[in-house]
Amino acid sequence: MKYMLLVRSNRSEWAEWDDPSDDALATMDFMARLNAELLASGEFVDAAGLANPVLAKTVRNHDDASVITDGPYSEAKEVLGGYWVLDCESYDRALAIAARVVEFGGHGPDTVEVRPIMTEDRGLEM
Repeated sequence: MKYMLLVRSNRSEWAEWDDPSDDALATMDFMARLNAELLASGEFVDAAGLANPVLAKTVRNHDDASVITDGPYSEAKEVLGGYWVLDCESYDRALAIAARVVEFGGHGPDTVEVRPIMTEDRGLEM
């Protein structure tokens, strides 16, 4: 079953990534090691960190027309910082991987949302 792990970050921490501290570099190293481990286990499908939210645009429908605004939800304190797509044997395994990410500490994320990915027939393999 495939799962998406959505990494949430505090918007105020993004400046740290422009000139990474030792904590931020340690977090990047941890993520690289975790990706290598997940690749070796066959669970890794895809992953990426996202650019600074100041570069984001949001497209909304307003009266059947698209309206483009700068940034993610303006009132949001947490923003999407990156994701993993994993192919795990169980929901519990995906949750265990997410727990490792939030327990790393340092400059790592403190929130990871885990969601099953629906199959082509719009069902879940669970």
